[in-house]
Amino acid sequence: MMNSSEKSFSIRDLENLSGIKAHTIRIWEKRYNLLSPERTETNIRTYSLESLQKLLNITLLYNSGTKISKISKIKEDNIPLLVNEIIAKNSEKHHAINAFKLAMVNFDTHQFYNTYNSLVADRSFKEFFNEVFIPLMTELGMLWQSKTISPAHEHFISSLIKQKIYIQTEKYQKLPPTKESPVYVLYLPEGEVHEIGLLFLNYELVSRGHKTIFLGQSNSIHSLKELLNYYDNLNFVSYFTISPRPDELDRYFEAFSNELRGKNSKLMILGYQTQKLQSKPNFDFVEIFESIAHFTAQLPN
Repeated sequence: MMNSSEKSFSIRDLENLSGIKAHTIRIWEKRYNLLSPERTETNIRTYSLESLQKLLNITLLYNSGTKISKISKIKEDNIPLLVNEIIAKNSEKHHAINAFKLAMVNFDTHQFYNTYNSLVADRSFKEFFNEVFIPLMTELGMLWQSKTISPAHEHFISSLIKQKIYIQTEKYQKLPPTKESPVYVLYLPEGEVHEIGLLFLNYELVSRGHKTIFLGQSNSIHSLKELLNYYDNLNFVSYFTISPRPDELDRYFEAFSNELRGKNSKLMILGYQTQKLQSKPNFDFVEIFESIAHFTAQLPN
C-alpha cells in the first residue's frame, strides 16, 4: 500500500501500476541495474516515487518495442524525453494509460492535459473516451481496491476526466434538443457517488439531440417523484456501482414502482452491482445494460 508520508511503494505496487511482473522487475534490477530499491529492516524491497516514475517510463519504452538491454543504456535524464516523443507520435491505448498514470501519481495536471491534447487530436471524444478513459478508469478502480493508489489519486484523475466530459457536453447543451420525448433523467441512488459513467451517458444523449435532466449523486427515490409533475414518458437512467447491492435490488425496484410508475416511466440501469444479478429482474419497467456501448447501441440516431 502507498505510504503517503514517505511515498514508498512495494514491488507489488509497482507490478500493479506498471503491468510488469514482480519477477521481471527483479531481473531488470539485477541484470541492468534499472532500479535501486531500499530495504526494510526485514529485508523487504521498497521503492521511491522516483523509482515508480522511472519504471512507468521504462514500461512505455519497452511496450513500444525498445529492448530492455537498449533502455538500460539510455541516460536517465533522456528517458522522459523519449517517452514524450512516443506519446506524441503513438496513440496506442497502453501508452496513453501509462501516461495518465504518471500524471496521477505525480498529481500533475499539466502532464494530464499535455497527454490528452496530444492523443485526442486524431479521434473524436467518443472514441477517446471508449478507447482510453473507460479502460483507464477500470484499471484505476482495481488499483484503488487493492490499495495500490490512495483515494486522493483516484479523486484527482477522476475530477480531470469529469472536466473533459463537462466541456464536451456543454457544446451540445447550448443547442435546443431535437428529440423532446422521452426525457432522460440521469441520477445516482443514495450512497452512490461514482458519476463519471453517468456523465458520459449524459454526453452521449445530448450529443444525439435528446433532452436530459442530470441530477448527479445520491438521490432518494422519493426526491425523483417531483419530476412526474412536469413530464410524461420519463426514462430514469442510473449507475449502480456500489449501491444498491444485488440483494437489495428487488426492494429498490419495488420502491421505485410504488413511487414512480405511471406516465410511461422506465428505469434503465448500468453498473457493477447489476452484473452480479443471477437472473433478470421481475419488473417489466426495468432495463439492464451491461455497458455504455450496450446502452448507446439502442438509442435512436
